[in-house]
Amino acid sequence: MNPNDIRDQLKNEYPYRLELHAHTYPVSRCSEVSPTELVDIYRSLGFNGLVVTNHFYSGTLDELPENQRVDAYLEAYHQAKDYAEGYGMKIYLGAELRFDENANDYLLYGADEAILRQAREYFSKGLACYRREVSLSRSILLQAHPFRPGMVLADPALLDGVEAYNMHCGHNNTTALAVRYGAAQHFAVSSGGSDFHNPGRGHEGALALRARRLPEDSFGIAALLKSGDFVFELGGQAILLP
Repeated sequence: MNPNDIRDQLKNEYPYRLELHAHTYPVSRCSEVSPTELVDIYRSLGFNGLVVTNHFYSGTLDELPENQRVDAYLEAYHQAKDYAEGYGMKIYLGAELRFDENANDYLLYGADEAILRQAREYFSKGLACYRREVSLSRSILLQAHPFRPGMVLADPALLDGVEAYNMHCGHNNTTALAVRYGAAQHFAVSSGGSDFHNPGRGHEGALALRARRLPEDSFGIAALLKSGDFVFELGGQAILLP
């Protein structure tokens, strides 16, 4: 069979395009897009949905009183979700967690307000304590861009998987090492995303997850990733198998 025919067949079998890693300001200070601008950008690219994975750590929104920070974090997600409903797009809640012990980032899929509030209580206690004491039966936690400079490899026993494909254009993410590492560890989940922050730099929608159907909510994203029943689309053309 012609390779182009195989690609087209997979696109037809997995018609829905999702972004799994994107940031908005003011929650993620490194981002240059608002929640509604993020939706406009991905709608223009023909995406059916995206996960808002803003940074979530001890310093997130630290200009606000402690009791207001989670509400402000959720507000960005709700702004994107409410705006996208008018265009038929799905917006999912996620988070990029960081514990005080090091500079590692961990992508959380399968999130709600209660899970985020509980996670905040563990930033000072570390990843091992978090995974030992907190049940994430409907969620998954992946180490993001594990070979980016400044990262250290987390204990694989504390992870559900790894972000193998990170397409951020401003970092050396050593993707080949991440892919090889994920395979060597036999992780249940190997994920990826554009890690979108900055418009006009060409990495918006650089990597899409293509699914047979749209998940209903954030826990559905976690279930989809656990299932392995999806493909990745790189640069709007090449199809990658997870």
